[in-house]
Amino acid sequence: MKMTYDRTVDALTIRFLEERVECEVLRLNDQVAVDIGPGERIVAIEILDGNEASPQTAPNQSGGGSCMREALAQSAVLTPAARRRV
Repeated sequence: MKMTYDRTVDALTIRFLEERVECEVLRLNDQVAVDIGPGERIVAIEILDGNEASPQTAPNQSGGGSCMREALAQSAVLTPAARRRV
């Protein structure tokens, strides 16, 4: 697992696979996307406004990552998947 933060676009990426694979992209909301690869494995999770989801940069959030939990909890309906290579 590898986590990266891009300050220029304020995006946090959590990557679970090293190799590049063709993915379906599930957009949970305007800020969170999950890349699903072959075998329905999660390849990566991308979070815009990543500084709000990072426990290091958001010390006032108990347990850290509460933005992520909230986004997943509010995602009762997933938007249609897009395809991309990540």
